[in-house]
Amino acid sequence: MKFAVLLTADAERELEELYDYIAEHDSRSAAEHVLDRLLEVTGSLAVEPHRGTIPKELRELGLQEFRQVLFKPYRAIYRVMERRVVVMVVADGRRELGALLARRVLGA
Repeated sequence: MKFAVLLTADAERELEELYDYIAEHDSRSAAEHVLDRLLEVTGSLAVEPHRGTIPKELRELGLQEFRQVLFKPYRAIYRVMERRVVVMVVADGRRELGALLARRVLGA
């Protein structure tokens, strides 16, 4: 049975911003490639949602229910809830994500 894969409004906005940044600083074709691959990676969670790893920033806080999949250097952080996969964050893995994750996941 497949899971529904949903992106939060924040995750959708992050994808749009990432696309715009790559299109401006590289090319539209590069931006489309990255967007397509990120959507492919997150879409594949419909079949095997528990395959992602627990983000180290959240594991250190004792949170085990969040996972991530990568299209390096980008990270998609998500949570499996019943028959849904909710993608909460799409971010460049080269940046420090502790504060962003605390705000988005913990509401801090």
